[in-house]
Amino acid sequence: MPPSLPSRRTVLGGLGTLAVAGSFGLAAANRSASAIASDADVRVRYWNLFSGGDGVNMIAMLNSFRRANPRVDVKDSTLQWGNPYYTKLAMAASGNRAPDLAVMHLGRIPGFAPGRLLDPWDVGLLGKYGVREGDFNPVLWKRAVVDGKLYGLPLDIHAQLCFYRRDVCGKAGLLGDDGNLAAVSSPEEWFRTLKTAQKAVKGNLQVLGMKASEPNFSWWFFLSFYTQLGGTCLSADGQDVTFDTGKATQVLEFLRQHVTDGYTAPVGIADGEMFLNGSAFTWEGNWSVPVFTGAKLDYGATELPPVFGRPATHAESHCFVLPHQAARGGAANEGAHRLAAYIVRNALAWSQGGHIPAYAPTLEDKDYLALKPQAEYVSAMDHMAVEPSAWFAGSTGLLAQRIGPAVAASNVGSARPDATARRMKDVLEKLLTMKNPMAGKAIAEGGAAT
Repeated sequence: MPPSLPSRRTVLGGLGTLAVAGSFGLAAANRSASAIASDADVRVRYWNLFSGGDGVNMIAMLNSFRRANPRVDVKDSTLQWGNPYYTKLAMAASGNRAPDLAVMHLGRIPGFAPGRLLDPWDVGLLGKYGVREGDFNPVLWKRAVVDGKLYGLPLDIHAQLCFYRRDVCGKAGLLGDDGNLAAVSSPEEWFRTLKTAQKAVKGNLQVLGMKASEPNFSWWFFLSFYTQLGGTCLSADGQDVTFDTGKATQVLEFLRQHVTDGYTAPVGIADGEMFLNGSAFTWEGNWSVPVFTGAKLDYGATELPPVFGRPATHAESHCFVLPHQAARGGAANEGAHRLAAYIVRNALAWSQGGHIPAYAPTLEDKDYLALKPQAEYVSAMDHMAVEPSAWFAGSTGLLAQRIGPAVAASNVGSARPDATARRMKDVLEKLLTMKNPMAGKAIAEGGAAT
């Protein structure tokens, strides 16, 4: 996810190593030299891309694991979010310098050459530590499987949401009897809602923040509403472009109307700050929950409005992966499985950052159900609009890099919606002819290219 309010993706250096003591149950003969030096049975090297509030929550979860597993020495490093992270991870995996465990966006797995740059999970070992397929949303689990093997262990779902100020919307009469935002089911209803809310917004504040000129958000919002219309990008087998320019044009016109009707500014507006100061709505990722809650706003959050009939809101997922190691196995590999399973099963702290836990039992926990507004938008898990399964898709992938600016240009009036739709289809067709630069040759069991 790109920078929001405040910036979530500043570069943090490696967070160092915390030596701990106790019992893990791994044979001393399997101890690495570094683990012996720290008086632990095993050291697990773990890379992630979590900074800001996410980083604080992850550190708390790691410290909890350390207390529960004192003979596992976790060496965690936080790296720069986005393509710099994925480039470094790919180079480490291809050069046999990979960490034992890493975080990745689920949508990036197809492009990371499973079997060459990623090693599969041992589902039996995960089961030993209490994590099984039945504990997850089937859509999430399926996205993590390639050629029958599990390459990603889902941690969360992070979705694009419609945040609303209850004080402003209540004054405008837009709340239901339950105190939540009244449902809408068509573009006409949604724009009537914005027009009504406009009367309750004070000063020169915009009614809605939607980051109209920001490429990543523009693509995510487009994909949400395009999915509501039943639109697809690629065929199920990923071999053909199925992009519907008619449906795309309809969505692009809908997005642009927010600018032309004056409900959102085309460029240069800090949407989150506007919301803090009294805008009625802002479309943001769920990672903004700590910011708005910390400001003590009277607010709620729900999925993006289902204006085209079918609920769908863009969602991605963080997952744990095993970067390829030529000699993967032994105590460090078991430690990586144990650490990942522990964090997934104890993700209540993670949900406080706004993320929806992927581990389904957490969603039934009374402490999770008491979280507000998290419990209000948990249904987004069942209405995920995801990028196609392709090597060029996923967070900050080539698809987003090339299509996002086109959607943003249409939003702000620099390009016609119909011409933009044709351009988007052309981008997909060109990407489909390209080869994955990271595919290479498969890795055999011995670790050599074949």
